[in-house]
Amino acid sequence: MKKFLALALSLIMAASLAACGSTPSTAAASGSGSASSAAASGSGDQLITVGFAQVGHESDWRTASTKSVQEAFSKENGFDLQFVDCDNDSAAQLEAVRNFIEQDVDYIVIDPIVSTGWDTVLTEADDAGIPVIVIDRTIDDSDKYISWVGSEFTNEGLAAGAWLRDYAKLKGISELNVLVIEGTTGSSAQIGRTNGFKKLADENGWKIIDSQSGDFTQEGGQKVMESYCKSYAGKFNVVVCQNDNEAFGAEDAMSAAGISYGVGGDVILISFDACTAGLTDVLAGKINADFQCNPLQGPFCADIVSKLAAGQTVDKKTYMEEPWYVSEEGLTEIAYTNNAGKDVTEPLVHVTQDVVDAAY
Repeated sequence: MKKFLALALSLIMAASLAACGSTPSTAAASGSGSASSAAASGSGDQLITVGFAQVGHESDWRTASTKSVQEAFSKENGFDLQFVDCDNDSAAQLEAVRNFIEQDVDYIVIDPIVSTGWDTVLTEADDAGIPVIVIDRTIDDSDKYISWVGSEFTNEGLAAGAWLRDYAKLKGISELNVLVIEGTTGSSAQIGRTNGFKKLADENGWKIIDSQSGDFTQEGGQKVMESYCKSYAGKFNVVVCQNDNEAFGAEDAMSAAGISYGVGGDVILISFDACTAGLTDVLAGKINADFQCNPLQGPFCADIVSKLAAGQTVDKKTYMEEPWYVSEEGLTEIAYTNNAGKDVTEPLVHVTQDVVDAAY
């Protein structure tokens, strides 16, 4: 069925898509990739069926990601989206993908909870002739997917380290003792941010006192930080949280323990994701710096599906563009060697109310 549908759709959509070319290798920071080509398919009687296996609903970032995909794969745009919230259960996610295969959907979209354990089920999808698109996190043990859209997590960690290096120098802080609250263990976001930041820590002689998982949740971040406050009282001056929700939990734990943090505090607080609530805390001076992970990948995903349905080729990888946000105006840019080995200089965005209002 899906082969016939793809051929039929290609005739309908060829004229509107022929000038588009392949998906750009770098996506706009606003998440403005167009699903208009997908909308063209809505002129037919049949919809493109897409199965989406989402990680869960653990954070503000995840909510924005889900909304972006659901809006892009709407019926108005020519799609029938089958959505499964896997609630951070890897086994449930594998089962969801297998169910999509049994349902004979036209395309499958996966945001993988962990980066390994995928080869068998992706082989099953490949054998069934169902193209798979991966978003956000990466799959490391199989290449049987057609395209991936997401973030360079290692660069996020490197950028956070580069900012801390320059910020400490600006403030005259000679010794950095760091506590890390990691994301879900085994996820590519956790691995990349951990490795990127650690590289800068090792280069600059910082001490990472402890590093534990908060599972990207506010409850997890608070629980880990409460333990840190008891075990390492007076021994740390930096806390790195691998997403905003963990940072909110860390704030609650430090406030309860009487520890000052953020601008003018005893502890420098670094976060990732840069959701609206996170940037609100940056504006308030509670979070010193927040490194965006852009969740608005849905339109790019829908564009890839539309091009595949029209018989076009797409890029294997599409990286989202992401800014780095800071609470103070003292630094305007950072320089570092990125994960591709390229020396880069990138701007820092000072957070104002307008920046918060424009956030996802």
